[in-house]
Amino acid sequence: MYKNILVGLDGSPLSLRGLDHALNLARTVGAKVTMVTVTEMWSAIDMANAVREGNPVQKYEAEEEAFAKAILDKAADRATQAGVEFKTVHVPDEHPADGLVETAKAEGADLIVMSSHGRRGMRRLFLGSQTLEVVSHSTIPVLVIR
Repeated sequence: MYKNILVGLDGSPLSLRGLDHALNLARTVGAKVTMVTVTEMWSAIDMANAVREGNPVQKYEAEEEAFAKAILDKAADRATQAGVEFKTVHVPDEHPADGLVETAKAEGADLIVMSSHGRRGMRRLFLGSQTLEVVSHSTIPVLVIR
């Protein structure tokens, strides 16, 4: 049925529930899992404010890389414990929904699994749900975990 299940992760407990569901599904059908986290581009306003303190770009990129690594390391531990073949991918400087859809295509995923809400807070009210955007723009099936 499925050969490569892509899982979107943002570090929230809810995204880990989505990961657990994907790992169980992958183990059942013999699929591998591609675990993806996307870090957004730094806003121009934040960058302009931080420039007063020196060259913040390298610091920002290092912090985002460390954050992504922590998310993916935790996910890799769960996949190892589940006995599922996996790959981890960090997509930097991208809108999350776009990064997930593009990575799904590039990795040959035949299913995207993601949670319905993550760590978006007030931004979600203005920008819309990342999950809704993935569902709207993906050409492959999307399984939404609530």
